[in-house]
Amino acid sequence: MQLPSSGLYLAQAANERETARRVNELLDRGRELVEARNFSEAVGVYEQAAVLEPDNARIYSAIGFAQANQRNFAEAVAAYRQAIALEDDNYDFYMALAFSLANLEDYPAAAEAYRQAAQVSSNVNAYLGLGVVLARQGNYEGALDAYRRASAVEPNNAMIQESIGSVLLQEERYEEAVAALQEAARMNPRSGSIQVNLGVALLNSGNTRDGLDAFKRAAELEPRNGRIYLQIGDVYRAQENLERAQEYYQQAVQVQPSLPETHEALGNVQLAMGEYLPAILTFRRWLEIAPDNPDAHFQLGLALDGRERRSEAIAELQRARELYEQLGNPEGVAQVDAVLEDWD
Repeated sequence: MQLPSSGLYLAQAANERETARRVNELLDRGRELVEARNFSEAVGVYEQAAVLEPDNARIYSAIGFAQANQRNFAEAVAAYRQAIALEDDNYDFYMALAFSLANLEDYPAAAEAYRQAAQVSSNVNAYLGLGVVLARQGNYEGALDAYRRASAVEPNNAMIQESIGSVLLQEERYEEAVAALQEAARMNPRSGSIQVNLGVALLNSGNTRDGLDAFKRAAELEPRNGRIYLQIGDVYRAQENLERAQEYYQQAVQVQPSLPETHEALGNVQLAMGEYLPAILTFRRWLEIAPDNPDAHFQLGLALDGRERRSEAIAELQRARELYEQLGNPEGVAQVDAVLEDWD
């Protein structure tokens, strides 16, 4: 016996209500799992919801979010593309897609997603993201255009001005970079990174004194950032002021002893100054961090020879030679051979 049309309608409505209730339950459960950072199980729950309601863009977006948090970026891309196919005017979907593509290092596709996001909403973050991925492709003019579009939306945004200055640095347009970074520093005088970039721009513009002053301001703002002290030391070393270089390299080692570069720089200056025992200690600390670094073994060998510990020095150079060979570095091998031949 066939149900009357009203009965069919009521049955269909009841089924729809039951489906909606079940989808809401699954979405609530998915959110709970995401909040608990159980992303793998959340994906399974959201996929159940997608089977029940396959035309719901938000469900695919939720799947993408959970996958991206597991660094499953290919799966996240697929989910966000499904979301966009259902809702192609959603700024957040394009931004999430672009982020996932950038993490896959598919920069051309990421750039296109950021452009689409910018078309949907003139949000500075879309232009900033576009600028980053274009710069990673070496398209500095494109990146500069993206950052300038962002600046037109938010002209008093220090981060945007810093990004403009950084691209100009990459293009070696130092005087323009100085102007952009000085403007960024005016907007945000408490940013150490702006002062570092400004210091680089000033140094490359031939203004060493102001460049050093910018680095020193950066160190005051970020006193635990060893790389800043390292850069200041590099400036003094380039001026052949080894004592001042050593002072800043020692500060770099003190505040960030896990950075191999700080030990390398300090040890090399100590070696150049003939301070062989301190150099030995510094290079040994470098090797504690990077035991298979051939440069560290080579420099330690030279420092040991400076203390007339030739047999130990030869052992270090031979180890350096082995590592250079393993790395396919013929210049390094030749460097070691030249020293060993000189010692014969």
